[in-house]
Amino acid sequence: MAGDILAVQHLLQPAREHPVTVAEFAGLARSIAEDRASWEHLVQYDATTRWYHRLRTGPGYEVWLLSWVPGQGSGLHDHGSSSGILTVLDGELTEHTPRGRLSHRAGSQRVFAPGYAHEVVNDTLDGAVSLHVYFPGLTEMPMHSCSPAREEHAPA
Repeated sequence: MAGDILAVQHLLQPAREHPVTVAEFAGLARSIAEDRASWEHLVQYDATTRWYHRLRTGPGYEVWLLSWVPGQGSGLHDHGSSSGILTVLDGELTEHTPRGRLSHRAGSQRVFAPGYAHEVVNDTLDGAVSLHVYFPGLTEMPMHSCSPAREEHAPA
């Protein structure tokens, strides 16, 4: 079909009020990330514990804002029956999984399914901020003991 798809109104899908697909949840995270005025003033850094703030909820999902001072980490965990999207808003975070180590800089996103185990750490000398969308909303975060694969990638 040739022409401008926006000119064919009956082919356009109406925008949903709340996301329901993984792509829509990723889009929600990107739109919040781009709207710094909606979250930047809320960020706090706490040297004794990871700081977090529930930013938004909707039917079947929730959005969390987290800050990370240098050296802070989540511990190895999964998210129970929830899927999720991790979006780095500022700084850089390192994700450790049984398959290896991944660095995530501001703007990157990571999608994960229920039961996906990982550890997120701020291995840099600067603070970091991340956005986490969980669907369904997070009801558990089981902690795991460190695996040999994780220990091989541990910072010295």
